[in-house]
Parts: sequence; C-alpha cells; structure tokens
Amino acid sequence: MLPRSWRRNGWSPWHLVAAAVLAALAVGASFNAWADIMRIGVIDEESSHIFLVPIVAAWLVWVRRARISQCRPVGLAVGPLILALGWFLSWYGYHNGYQSLWHGGAVLTLIGALCSVLGREVLVRFLPAFLVLGFLVPIPGIMRQQIAIPLQTATAQITQDLVELGGASIDRTGNLLRINGVDVAVAEACNGMRMVFALVLVSYAFAFGTPLRWYARGLVIVASPLVALVVNVIRMMPTVWLYGYSPQHVADAFHDWSGWIMLGIAFLLLMAILQILRWAMIPVTRYTLAQD
Repeated sequence: MLPRSWRRNGWSPWHLVAAAVLAALAVGASFNAWADIMRIGVIDEESSHIFLVPIVAAWLVWVRRARISQCRPVGLAVGPLILALGWFLSWYGYHNGYQSLWHGGAVLTLIGALCSVLGREVLVRFLPAFLVLGFLVPIPGIMRQQIAIPLQTATAQITQDLVELGGASIDRTGNLLRINGVDVAVAEACNGMRMVFALVLVSYAFAFGTPLRWYARGLVIVASPLVALVVNVIRMMPTVWLYGYSPQHVADAFHDWSGWIMLGIAFLLLMAILQILRWAMIPVTRYTLAQD
C-alpha cells in the first residue's frame, strides 16, 4: 500500500512497477554500454568510484522521499525526449568511437525510461539523484592524462619541498623522487586522482543529502578536489619516507591502505570548513530537505 498522500496525487503501485520494467528494458537495450562501464570499473582502479554511484543515488532518493507527496505523474513527454536523446548519443558515440557519448547515452536512456513513467515533477524534485548518475561515465584516457600529469608534477614538487623542510635528503627528477637511494615514482596510483573523484562523489552526496544553502553546497563540492590534493601530499610524505627507510612490503601496505584513511580525513576537513562557517555566524543550513 502506498501512503495516502501519494495516492491523493495520482500515484499507484503500477507506476513503480512500470518504472522498474522500463528501466530494465532501457538497460537491456544498451547492455553492451553498461557492460563496458562495469568492465572499466573493475579493471581500472581510477574508475572504481563508479560502484559508489548507485549507493549515492539511492541515498539521495531516500533523504528526499517526502518530496514524492509534492509530485504528480505529469509531464510524461519529457521522458521519451530524454530517452531519444540518450539513444542517439549512444548510437553516435558507438559508431564514431566516442566512448563517453556511448556510455553517457546509455545513462540518459535509463533516466528517460524512468521519467516516461514518473514524469517531469519527479525529475525536478529529485534532480540531484539523477545528475549523480553522470559519475557512472568513466573519464576518457586522454582527458585523464591531461589531469594526471599536472597532478603528478605538483604532488612530486610539493612532497619534495615538505620532506626537505623536515630535514630529510631527497632528490627529484621530473615525477621521480629519490630518497636513501630508492626511487619512488609519483604515478597515477600516487597522484591523488583516485581520491579526487571519490571525494567529489562523497562530497556531492553530503552536499545534496543535507539541507545546506546553495553556497555551502557549492563550497563543499568546489573545495573537495583541492582538499584531496592537500591530503594526498600529506599521505605521500610518510609513504616516500617508508619506501626509503623500511622494507618494501611495509611501504606498499601503507600506500594501499592510507588512501582510504586519507579519504575519510579529507571528508572531515570539508566538514571542518562548514563548522568554521557556522562559528563565523554564516548560515549554512536551511529548512528541512523535503521542503527546500
């Protein structure tokens, strides 16, 4: 049984059934694209954050669940329009070698299928949950390299300066650090990209899962890449030292586990920014999320 407020606005259990069926058909129609997204998420650690996306989307729907009582199943025409656009982008991307269009079109096809039953008002009221599905599209290799190379250079340079400031002797050649005769390369696994994408996703979930004002939400999301870079440099300092002065298995273990620990620390730093704003008497919250 659906809540009375839902039924009063024209909702029935069949809307949920139809939405689930159309979503399954949309995924089935573009199955190759979805399978490729999953394959990339499994084999490419830099894209592993895509497995968090369904959890974040479900969370954003859950915290906004009271909004469904303010929605009606109207404006259904927006669904087929989005579905057609998604199908065209996916078809064009596949036949012309644009992987992002192929993947992104599949995601739009799914959104269009849902909106064909749920309507325009649900799309507007639950827009953050729909937008977060864009994180399912893996970053193309060329674009990722354009981000990764500057990150590697910046991370290596700042790490060298801070380690030397601490009194240790360290040399740098490009993105290669040398400490106690051991070379430590700042490659993709160390440049912080993995942390950046994961932290942006988690920050997005917090920003739109909490009744924050628009500028507070923007600050959390915009600050997350910078915070990730700062925290990654802090992580690299003991990592480099361990590679130079401890057994390699110890350094490898620290390198692997410290990334997850630093992700939590980075998120806490973002929360600290909000606390500072509250301390400065700057309002960061608004009314209950269901009514904003």
